[in-house]
Amino acid sequence: MLTYQDYLKVGESDADKMKFVRKAIAAHKSTSLYKTAAEAEMYKKQQNTTIIKFQKLLYTIEGRAVVDHFSSNYKMATGKFKRFVTQEVQYLLGNGASFEHTETADKLGTKKKNFDRALQDVAAKAITHAVAFGFWNFDHVEVFSLLEFVPLYDEDNGSMMAGIRFWQIAPDKPLRATLYEIDGYTEYIWRKGKGEVYQEKRTYIVKYKESQADGREIYDGENYPTFPIVPMWGSPEKQSKLVGLREQIDCYDLIKSGYANNVDEASMIYWTIKNAGGMDDVDLAQFLERMRTVHAATMDDDAEAVPNSINVPVEAREKLLDRLERDLYRDARALDVERIASGAVTATQIIAAYSDIDSLCDEFEYCVLDFVYGIMDVAGVDDEVTFNRSQIINVSELITTIVQASTFLPGDFVTAKILSILGDADKTEDVLRQMAADEQYVANPQQESEQTEEELNE
Repeated sequence: MLTYQDYLKVGESDADKMKFVRKAIAAHKSTSLYKTAAEAEMYKKQQNTTIIKFQKLLYTIEGRAVVDHFSSNYKMATGKFKRFVTQEVQYLLGNGASFEHTETADKLGTKKKNFDRALQDVAAKAITHAVAFGFWNFDHVEVFSLLEFVPLYDEDNGSMMAGIRFWQIAPDKPLRATLYEIDGYTEYIWRKGKGEVYQEKRTYIVKYKESQADGREIYDGENYPTFPIVPMWGSPEKQSKLVGLREQIDCYDLIKSGYANNVDEASMIYWTIKNAGGMDDVDLAQFLERMRTVHAATMDDDAEAVPNSINVPVEAREKLLDRLERDLYRDARALDVERIASGAVTATQIIAAYSDIDSLCDEFEYCVLDFVYGIMDVAGVDDEVTFNRSQIINVSELITTIVQASTFLPGDFVTAKILSILGDADKTEDVLRQMAADEQYVANPQQESEQTEEELNE
């Protein structure tokens, strides 16, 4: 990989910078981090590369391997990896970010370019690829994945000082790249291998003025106090979530596919022919062809055709698949909803079921906080952020507990807590206002009646 110090050694000419950009992109694609991220992206799309490449083989008498085109070869890829990624993201960020100041959400993203949606996007890419990047573009966050962005880190302190975003919709189409620096960005394009500057270097914040005579023109520009692209790591280990899970996912897919192959093959009948030592492979093929088409065949007086079927080892495969699935959930520290949905469970049992994913999100939350505060520094926002996790609860048990403790708690707190559990937290103020009005009426119903009569007379 290339660093920011490598970039500083490059000359100031456009040709030198374009040469460095192409070199940096090629070096980035050759790193193990990028290769693992590309594999993880395929697994997230339920295109597990191991099961896709798997091919059944046959071996000749000479020991030569040939592709088996005759027997079943199902390739069933599970979606467990995407489930693990989605569950972790939505559990922590499903309810969005909460700020102490209401105007912060407006500053970090408009309704059309929602900050919470961008935050979930960058988090999902970070967990999948190991790291993702958020670019603060004036009033919203744009998300870059590791598969399209080359970070240039400082060798001295490890901070990101520059970066290159690249994309190409097809190998025979132009390659585009944008070089981001602290003092602005430059866009390049390569058509049929020949590079040129697509847009000269410009500041991140551009100010325009318009007139009938001159039209729209730039009159000023400025940059951010720090580099406007902030990385988010998917874990403290700084590696893809696929690492450590891939082998188990592959094993599960291969066994499940092999299981289906065995069931399919077991539905077929194979024949053993006695007293037919003179039959060669051609004769056997003709015999099978007649059985498939005519469903009958003539035999010599001494020959006998006996049908046979295959017994599939069901119990051993079922137990192994169940074991692999439990191990996958445990090692991924994910929530197995079947543990909760299997019957009526108490709040204590629910909390115990969430212990693994809680500890996982406790670690990941530090990565998310570093990212959010980094974006807030670039945007010039000073605030505190928190996240409310999406947890399944036993509603009736929790409400019963709160009601039992209501004699020791303020009434407004009890009401707000119950409404929060029911998902109606936004109605708290209206309910409290109505309760206060009802209490006033109970305390002085005559006064309320006189006020109503006066209003009718008016």
